[in-house]
Amino acid sequence: MGRLFWKILLAFWLALIATAVATAVVVSLQREAREPDLDRAAAALRHGGEDGLRAWMREMRRREGPMLFVVNSQGEELLGRRIPRPALERGRVLEAADGSRYLFYVAERRGRQRAGPPPAWLLAAMGAAASLAVSALLAWYLARPIRSLRWAFHAAAEGRLETRVRPLLKGRRDEIADLGDDFDQMAEQLQKLVAAQRRLLHDVSHELRSPLARLQAAIGLVRQDPAKLEASLERIEREVARLDALVGEVLTLARLESGTAGGMPQALDLADLVASIAADARFEAEAARRTVRLESADKVPVFGRAELLHRAVENVIRNAVKYTAEGSAVEIALSAAGGRALLAVRDHGPGIPPAEIHRVFEPFYRASGSAAAGGFGLGLAIARRAIATHGGSIRARNAEGGGLQVEIELPLAG
Repeated sequence: MGRLFWKILLAFWLALIATAVATAVVVSLQREAREPDLDRAAAALRHGGEDGLRAWMREMRRREGPMLFVVNSQGEELLGRRIPRPALERGRVLEAADGSRYLFYVAERRGRQRAGPPPAWLLAAMGAAASLAVSALLAWYLARPIRSLRWAFHAAAEGRLETRVRPLLKGRRDEIADLGDDFDQMAEQLQKLVAAQRRLLHDVSHELRSPLARLQAAIGLVRQDPAKLEASLERIEREVARLDALVGEVLTLARLESGTAGGMPQALDLADLVASIAADARFEAEAARRTVRLESADKVPVFGRAELLHRAVENVIRNAVKYTAEGSAVEIALSAAGGRALLAVRDHGPGIPPAEIHRVFEPFYRASGSAAAGGFGLGLAIARRAIATHGGSIRARNAEGGGLQVEIELPLAG
């Protein structure tokens, strides 16, 4: 059961208790008002004798409520009054300190009836008042935060994603407060997604502008000088290939973000996958006077989409080959421990400025001074999303002695 359930239950339970207590108090007061205190009369008789009792009766005579008649041993009523016949049926004997006996009779005043239970309308009125008070408090308690939530939802629907509802709920700790926290998390995530979308659109348009401008320039050269047709066609072909690669990368990232990329999950050996990628990377690295060294466990079983994992690992290794210094080696280490597969890829390049290290996995990010290396800045962004899809993590840090080290963790197959 939730906390709000108990609050509502407690509120109605207290309302019932309040009604019962109020009814008991009314009955008690009504009984006190209608029945004389015989114990006090007996006390007056014991301590003051007949004269004391007579004085107390004169005082009580002026009050509201039933009348008290007392007959002494001589058969005389102490105040000289005539005892009504109905009262004679309800007599009570009390003994004074000197041993004399007195008869006490109680009679209703004329026009009044003996005390009975409170009328039904009084009990109904008390119950209605208690339930009305509790219902009003409960309605106020529930309606106030709901109004705040409605305002927050309307603000978010209008595009004001910076809206937060938790400050309006103050110290509440119930399901409505939890709903407010969920709304704030949703709004924050939407704000990040919208900002990322806008940044992605801006970066894509920026990346497309350069090859399109070169295409237009090549077409212009052909029109000015038809003799340069062959060279211009080669330029156009290169730019079209670049545009095709860029669009492919963007589509891959978009599919990963939407969760629709890759094939069916299957059991696979990460060691074989990394070894295959390292062999291809070694072939390319040697052509650029670089090397690739691999240290790997014999078998590292994981469960996932082979295409996505291949793309993620390949992007990380190829990125390291691209940025490592000429004559240096890219170091790859694969191991398994604690139910996790651990892959570390280190290059010996310039590394990343410490102020920019947190942006290395953002789409279209390229570190300062790395524009000459080419690429679109999407490789590590695709790798991060692919690894996250498999329940893993990826991080980057500047290695001791220079260079960048990218570390990937994946859960081992059970």
